[in-house]
Amino acid sequence: MTREGFGIIIVDKPVGPTSHNVVHAVRQGSGVRKVGHAGTLDPRASGVLVLCLGAATRLSEYLSAGTKCYQAVVRFGSSTDTYDADGEVVRSTGQAPDLEAIKAVLPEFTGEIDQVPPVYSAIKLQGKKAYQLARAGKDVDLAPRQVTIYSLDPVDYAAPDLTLDVSCSAGTYVRSLANDLGDRLSTGAHLAALRRTEAGPFSLAQAVTLDQLQAAFDDGSWTDHVLPAAEALPDVPLVEVDSDEVELVRHGRQLPAERPVDGLARAVDQDGNLVAILEGDPLEATWRPKKVFIR
Repeated sequence: MTREGFGIIIVDKPVGPTSHNVVHAVRQGSGVRKVGHAGTLDPRASGVLVLCLGAATRLSEYLSAGTKCYQAVVRFGSSTDTYDADGEVVRSTGQAPDLEAIKAVLPEFTGEIDQVPPVYSAIKLQGKKAYQLARAGKDVDLAPRQVTIYSLDPVDYAAPDLTLDVSCSAGTYVRSLANDLGDRLSTGAHLAALRRTEAGPFSLAQAVTLDQLQAAFDDGSWTDHVLPAAEALPDVPLVEVDSDEVELVRHGRQLPAERPVDGLARAVDQDGNLVAILEGDPLEATWRPKKVFIR
């Protein structure tokens, strides 16, 4: 971490707590007032939860848009109103397809697809969250959304449970995928378990458990688990700025570039600290500060 309360923590969220619960625990344990997550996980889901501390919360819009990878357990034989194991069973066949039938339909669910989100989701409708309307007995009609599923790889099949590795775009509901697979195979299905293994550039290998983090809060070593904010967007080009250029960025001034540039870049100082996110001007050889992380 480059300075107190500025960086990224990758938490291996357990099943049970909400993403907000984890944010609150980190805020309380670290003493950092500004903590946010870059993409929520349902209480029943576990795995990679990216937390941004301090000014790094302004990176969340970029981090939340990254590719997500999951290991999902799809249970065939019954469908539920929430599309997961917490819901009420709305269809029960007691049947499970054979593995070859599953493999035959998986290509239909890869690539760019239209997906209807679960009725029990936090999507806003008529000024309220969809799940609030559903719990009140209201009809909820959510429009399909285009998402991208990059790959679906069966890992294990012990009928009725299929373990599936899923790589997908932000905004994909794996619960909907499970429900839709059950519909396509005429057996019904719901999501029995979900573990996020990757979120953008971050993976479980970089994650710390809540228990480990709490122990680190207690002994004061929690900053050992904070990654520098400069590492948050490794696919974004790096621009090193000297002390004079840092001052220009601090005051929102443009920086010269060697040639006309387009897209985003990370401005880092000579110590590797994130100074700003820059936006290139395709018509002029300049970088414009888009988000500045220094005062």
